[in-house]
Amino acid sequence: MKLTVVGGGSTYTPELIDGFARLRDTLPIQELVLTDPSTDRLDLMGPLARRIFARQGHPGRITTTADLDAAVEGADAVLLQLRVGGQAARQQDETWPLECGCVGQETTGAGGLAKALRTVPVVLDIAERVRRTNPDAWLIDFTNPVGIVTRALLQAGHKAVGLCNVAIGFQRRFAALLDVAPSEIHLDHVGLNHLTWETGVRLGGPDGKDVLPELLAKHSESIATDLHLPPTLINRLGVVPSYYLRYFYAHDEVVRELRTKPSRAAEVAAMEQELLHLYSDPTLDEKPALLARRGGAYYSEAAVDLAAALLSGGGSPYQVVNTLNRGTLPFLPDDAVIEIQAAVDRNGPRPLPVAPVDPLFAGLTAHVTTYEGLALEAALHGGRDRVFKALLAHPLIAQYEYAETLTDRLIAHNREHLAWA
Repeated sequence: MKLTVVGGGSTYTPELIDGFARLRDTLPIQELVLTDPSTDRLDLMGPLARRIFARQGHPGRITTTADLDAAVEGADAVLLQLRVGGQAARQQDETWPLECGCVGQETTGAGGLAKALRTVPVVLDIAERVRRTNPDAWLIDFTNPVGIVTRALLQAGHKAVGLCNVAIGFQRRFAALLDVAPSEIHLDHVGLNHLTWETGVRLGGPDGKDVLPELLAKHSESIATDLHLPPTLINRLGVVPSYYLRYFYAHDEVVRELRTKPSRAAEVAAMEQELLHLYSDPTLDEKPALLARRGGAYYSEAAVDLAAALLSGGGSPYQVVNTLNRGTLPFLPDDAVIEIQAAVDRNGPRPLPVAPVDPLFAGLTAHVTTYEGLALEAALHGGRDRVFKALLAHPLIAQYEYAETLTDRLIAHNREHLAWA
């Protein structure tokens, strides 16, 4: 089995390598290729990855190359984890929207649209090159904004599945609170990427007992603290929202906070420099503790589980993925990409049936789905009017004066990445 990681020079990569090494019985990799345009990053990541494999007794071969076509040739699966424009672009995404009183965030709002515009054309180019040399390979997308990027891939006919670590994070958190194994927790997880709600927490599988009421009765304060939302709200909703819902449920509060502290992008950039210094240590043969603060917790476990299911029919029988709606949520178009619990095997994901969704959640989901469709049109075809319409459609913006100003600033800050600008 051969896997290729596009964006293999990312500081996330040791998390992924550690998972591949620990879970080698679930996903027996013979060859792992790390590819990245940054040869300096690869020169650090390749030796570290080999040391991690060696420490844990993994017999697989790890190679590095900046040649994408060579990297993906013969791969069974290609993992996409790239950031077009790097941390400098993220810093911009998180700052200029704040000047208009809107949330500055890298996956939602105006910053999220900027990231989509930069990313979709690059990912589609990569996917086409994979298809030319290796049409049977699965594409596993971890690149944000996952929902829009995955929709672009599927719309273009690629064998693609989107992956996010939010659901597995909740699974591990709830398992700890209930003192059970994570494998015992099945989530009724519904919505879009970074716009989801846990509407049920079942023990043992999709037909198991729903213990969400018990969780909320005993642990709502702890859960709410994790989400930076008041426990009264969690109890009134009767579900557990993703922490990204705070941008919607407490928008103005978040804007005030973001204006008074360093951006997350600045924190991550500083952390990355420290991580790269650690990675250069020729004696380091495990992921450093600092990496846990970088984000992406449990990413490796989720990636291994998904790849195993797609390639061998192994892994967990049910997994939360980003895939085509196809009638699962009847209030959304069939070609929308939803984040949902699915049965996954060699044929890909098949969403499980979903109970009727509360109008409070369905309405916001439909609203953001409309934005995502317009965002994809802007990413594929460009043009100031398409950018404006996408921004106007976003519920975190939704005012024409904001949309006009944000359109101009988005284009000004991203001109080098927009072929049409």
